Amino acid sequence: MPAAGAPAPDGLAILLLDGGYERAHYALVLAASGLALGRPVVLFAAGGGVHALARDWRGLRDAGQDAEMAARGVATFADLRDAVVELDGELLACEAGLRLCGLRHGALLASVRVAGVPTFLDAARGRQVITL
Repeated sequence: MPAAGAPAPDGLAILLLDGGYERAHYALVLAASGLALGRPVVLFAAGGGVHALARDWRGLRDAGQDAEMAARGVATFADLRDAVVELDGELLACEAGLRLCGLRHGALLASVRVAGVPTFLDAARGRQVITL
């Protein structure tokens, strides 16, 4: 790990803006894959994307697609999210996004930190940024 404030070499910063299942699922695919390759990953969920970090993620638009993914042998939302947590991905939920979606801090996974855009921008410094 780099020193505090130093860029994360080969790090990945994922900005999830959309509250749809497909984009949230793919954000987790990218995060889990990056972590499996040894890349440090921060995932910042904003807007409707905060539902992806809630214990009950069915607030995502088209969440029912998860059953089809599982039936086709694709990793499920829960499997991917569990992998990101187990591989120590940094999960951030936007405070404004929570307000927008009517979610309280307690609705989030225990490992999620509520933060604002400045915190994400600081964490993203020196990392490859992907927006979904």
